[in-house]
Amino acid sequence: MTDGTTRHLAVSRRAQVLDALHRLGTVRVSDLATELDVTPVTVRRDIAQLVAEGLAQRVHGGATLAGTEPAVEAHPVPDAPGGTIGMLVPSLDYYWPGVARGAEERAAASGLRVRLRGSSYDTEDERPQLERLLRAGDGAAALLVAPALDSPHAGDVLDWLAGLDVPVVLVERTARAGDGHAALESVVTDHALGAEAAVRHLADLGHRRVGIALSSHSPHTPDLRAGWARAVAACGLDASDAVDVDLPDRRSPDWQDRMEEVVDAALRTGTTALVVHSDPEAMAVVQHCEDRGVPVPGALSVVAYDDEVAGLFSPALTAVRPPRAWVGRAAVDLAVARLADPDRPVHRVVVSPSLVVRDSTAPPAT
Repeated sequence: MTDGTTRHLAVSRRAQVLDALHRLGTVRVSDLATELDVTPVTVRRDIAQLVAEGLAQRVHGGATLAGTEPAVEAHPVPDAPGGTIGMLVPSLDYYWPGVARGAEERAAASGLRVRLRGSSYDTEDERPQLERLLRAGDGAAALLVAPALDSPHAGDVLDWLAGLDVPVVLVERTARAGDGHAALESVVTDHALGAEAAVRHLADLGHRRVGIALSSHSPHTPDLRAGWARAVAACGLDASDAVDVDLPDRRSPDWQDRMEEVVDAALRTGTTALVVHSDPEAMAVVQHCEDRGVPVPGALSVVAYDDEVAGLFSPALTAVRPPRAWVGRAAVDLAVARLADPDRPVHRVVVSPSLVVRDSTAPPAT
């Protein structure tokens, strides 16, 4: 096994450890060793690396996420005096656990608990799951929902949500519903601003042709592309022939081939920097560059969008970090405020992401 292969396996394993931390909040060394089929010593070494990078903190027998407040339980107690907030998200991995944890923390501070359920990006009608959330226990006092807006039933689901007699907050979605096309309460990340920040960072480094490669299945792709195009124009960059591609789902059999095509396109067009959504796609692009002897950032700078595991890679990837926990907190704040004052105006909250500069971006080669 080559040193490069060993290094990528270690990075992949640490990414799995970090994913477990995001899912569970706290993990035990013994459980991770069994799950990953490695020795406890290997897990402790991975945890030590995550601690050194500021992504985790040690606890007796394991680790927890950095910045986790011990006083806030990951799942508030069922008999919390204020009742339950139902939360339905399209996935229980990567992006959404951070949003859910932020919601749980804020709900616990208000004497509430969150009842979390996962849907799927392929689900066409979320109403059955939402109805179960409303019926469960004493019934949900409010709903936090990230519905599929591109499904055949999207309009019906939104109209149904707008007609409920409990507060409804859309999470990372905005929409209108009903005959009057009234806006639903919502909290979203300004993803377009995140893409702009990435492009401006690359332009400040001296890049004149900045491309973009986006997950085709992501609902945020239109905003990301709009922000990229706006920043390219504002910075006076050369938009001709710059890479602009949609990437298939990672389950697609041609996924690796498409990553290779992104590198081909960058080399063919003279694109010296790429913004890539999301982290796994950005990591794959860099790995294909390494396989072909294309240095990153020497020949191609890469900015990942999501920053879920980008910091674990080598080189550590510069990344745009959406404020996941704050999105969850803001959603609960809106629901609680609506419970306290049903007649308040509809609020639509926009939260800004941040750019974390690491080792995958540098001035273009002269």
